[in-house]
Amino acid sequence: MDVITPGNHELYLANTSNREYAEVVPDFKDAYIASNLDIYSAKSMKYEPFAPRYRRFTTKNRGIRVLAFGFMFDFRGNANNTFVQPVEETVKEQWFQDALRTKDVDLFLVAGHVPVRDSKEYDLIYRAIRDVVWDTPIVFFGGHTHIRDFRKYEKTAYGIESGRYMETIGFLSISGLGSGEKDVVPAASPTFRRMYIDNNLYSMQHHSGTNASTFSTALGRNVSQAIHAARKAMHLDHAFGCAPQDYWLNRAPYPANDSLLSLLDKQVLPDTFQHSKKPTIVITNSGAIRFDIFKGPFTTDTTFLVSPFTSGFRRLRDVPYGAASQVLRLLNNEGPISLDDLASLGQGTTAFCAQKPSGTKTDIRFRSATCTDGSADTAVPLLAGEKPTVPGYTTVDDAGEDGDDTVHQAIQFYDVPNCIGIDVGYSMAAVGEKPETVDLVYNEFIQDWVLLALRFLGKTYWKGDTEESLGGKTMTDVISEWVAKHWECEEGI
Repeated sequence: MDVITPGNHELYLANTSNREYAEVVPDFKDAYIASNLDIYSAKSMKYEPFAPRYRRFTTKNRGIRVLAFGFMFDFRGNANNTFVQPVEETVKEQWFQDALRTKDVDLFLVAGHVPVRDSKEYDLIYRAIRDVVWDTPIVFFGGHTHIRDFRKYEKTAYGIESGRYMETIGFLSISGLGSGEKDVVPAASPTFRRMYIDNNLYSMQHHSGTNASTFSTALGRNVSQAIHAARKAMHLDHAFGCAPQDYWLNRAPYPANDSLLSLLDKQVLPDTFQHSKKPTIVITNSGAIRFDIFKGPFTTDTTFLVSPFTSGFRRLRDVPYGAASQVLRLLNNEGPISLDDLASLGQGTTAFCAQKPSGTKTDIRFRSATCTDGSADTAVPLLAGEKPTVPGYTTVDDAGEDGDDTVHQAIQFYDVPNCIGIDVGYSMAAVGEKPETVDLVYNEFIQDWVLLALRFLGKTYWKGDTEESLGGKTMTDVISEWVAKHWECEEGI
């Protein structure tokens, strides 16, 4: 690994960032770069760089001299043991300005948990580099927005973003770079090419010129055996039950019989909270769900694919019904509170709402879709003229429409709400009148937004006014327990 950088999910909890700092960073030594992230050290009793600020290295085969940085977007939802310095301030630091003036650099490489497009952070870094060095090529490796995208900043500066959940291997090549080797003559303008490779064995075999019998190596087989042993030790293949059909997060409209969010608000949440002793409104964000449920065994592994987060549920008791009943509407942007207001709380919005790959069929800039529908065994790169049958990414970016290594059948996506909610313990039709007060229960991750919405509605509550609900169970616990009770498997599964 030449360059590795942190993301926002390493920073939400102090124990996570401490473990990353103590264990992962040393493993990667100087390849781990954190240009604008500090962490509080219990040893020195002060904030220290999370990792080296930048790295200079030379490639093994061609002798390309690379100066690399590693950035986080301007994230403010981190625990108080870390500090993310705004990029606008970082680029003014003396160490950064000195690094830009390093002699004999063939390529600036900026990796980070930052979108490559419509990103104030990468735009700032691009301008900061060009203010000092006007012609050295720049490559940006981006992320966070979960899309495939390739952006042209100018003829010698490009950025690539490689999908989500490691279903894509982004491959970017540059020919004509200057080099430290005396016999290499740099081109007047280097050529940049990109490809998005579906991450499955068939793509790997295709691009490496191997087949099922020649692809594997002894080292690879050893790694596979170690993974299998770890999965067995952690019981990841234990089945809680078996899904009777596919349930889609974005590939079905909401509400619908095959909508995962409909499954939650029509069955899972009502069954979970049905024993509430008081009238209750339950709200959860769609971002608490990360992926679809496929027909078949719902295993321990599946729970982490669908909802990998550790936040539980919180309860506000005796909230006036008039205010509590309006919170869901506000969280779904149907009022004076917007996602811009919510983002100002520091969490950002990508974890708040379900992430639909950006763009639509009419968006010629970044039209994209999810990876596959589970039919990876047929997702072999196609020859020209063949009709695609496997659903997946159909990407259009600044280099055109030829970036996907496998030609896919385009997937239609649907907008889903930021949050869903249910009423428990009362029925307007049955009682004929509204309850005076209700308990308001919500996913802990959206607590700041819920409290903000209530303040907009004239009711001020503080975190100290809340209490734990469901005994600390997470959404992962709620879903797996519901599956175990309601979805049986056929004998032998």
